Amino acid sequence: MVTKTGVWLVGARGNVATTAMIGAHAIANGATSTDGMVTERTPLTTLDLPAVESLVFGGHDIQAGSVVDTAERLHERNGVPDRDTLDAVHEDLAAIDDRIVTGTARNCGRTVAELADDAAFDDDTLSLRELVERIRADYDAFRKDEDLDRIVVVNVASSEPLPADPDQYDSIEAIEAALDADDPLPASALYAYAAIDAGHPFVNFTPNAANALGGIQELAERENVPHMGRDGKTGETLLKTALAPMFAGRNLRVLSWEGHNILGNKDGAVLEDDANKAGKLQSKGGVLDGILDYDTHNRVRIDYTPALGDWKTAWDDIRFRGFLDTQMKLQFTWEGSDSALAAPLVLDLVRLLAHADEQGEGGLQPHLASFFKDPLGVDEHDLSRQFDRLYEYADRHAAGENEAGDGS
Repeated sequence: MVTKTGVWLVGARGNVATTAMIGAHAIANGATSTDGMVTERTPLTTLDLPAVESLVFGGHDIQAGSVVDTAERLHERNGVPDRDTLDAVHEDLAAIDDRIVTGTARNCGRTVAELADDAAFDDDTLSLRELVERIRADYDAFRKDEDLDRIVVVNVASSEPLPADPDQYDSIEAIEAALDADDPLPASALYAYAAIDAGHPFVNFTPNAANALGGIQELAERENVPHMGRDGKTGETLLKTALAPMFAGRNLRVLSWEGHNILGNKDGAVLEDDANKAGKLQSKGGVLDGILDYDTHNRVRIDYTPALGDWKTAWDDIRFRGFLDTQMKLQFTWEGSDSALAAPLVLDLVRLLAHADEQGEGGLQPHLASFFKDPLGVDEHDLSRQFDRLYEYADRHAAGENEAGDGS
């Protein structure tokens, strides 16, 4: 019997979520390849992962509209997906809309709150406990209605302001007390708490607090629920974690690294608010500290440029010093479709978290560090070493399965 894995997307009508759903159904319909999916290359293909075709989608969103509307906008403004691919999955996307319910924008900041539809359940009459129970009920209804073997919750919502003092939520007791006292826990933490407390694997693809809070991590350990985050690594930071080890390995001293990012989608608009931008800058800017063993000038800028739509561009200027004190430079431009870079990683993470859950591997999943700018519980930012950890995980499981198959 084929297992059915539910994918609950927080921010389900957003560009990344919609592109992930388009991609999964296009793969299932034979309308596209699996290029961009890490789980579709060796050695990850040796793992017993849920088939892409078996994924069932639902989610929360704070905006009205439909997945089909988002898909059409992506096609019209960005050309991704193309018309043939979108036509091949149109009916599938329309069916998903029936499984998307209203979410909350509680404590997400003014900018996100202004995006929320009037129906969003961030009414001040609801306590945080009531919000959590509504979220949990939505998860449970999805699993029951679709007869799912498990669900994986993935946060792909807009960036929130970070808590002023995240350390105050460093234990389960502190989280419980904050819920009881209606402390300003952000929505991402409510979604994460509701998922993990109910036994659902959780992925934080955003820079939001969510499962980065110590109390949420302690809860996941206690309940043996796999989770990982934070902030998907898809563009400029991906290149940083590949290039910085080259400079370190060749003993070329980086004197400065300036990065300027422009993007034009809703995420870019939200990041115009400095409070919402802070977490993103923190996760993007911190990777060099984990690779270079010295301080250097390291600055990242993010600016909203509406004309770009879902495309994003990064310009980086790196000044470095080599032999005989020779000063040199490397400059690059990275241009990519924000959602097309992120969406396959969402599918990868769902499959890998479902696998971990099946294997009883709860808590943080350090072998997934390569997917994130700020991987929880992992200080290693060298991309090749992060990949090695992922491949070692796959090889270890493959060896175990082979031994079991041999009767040993």
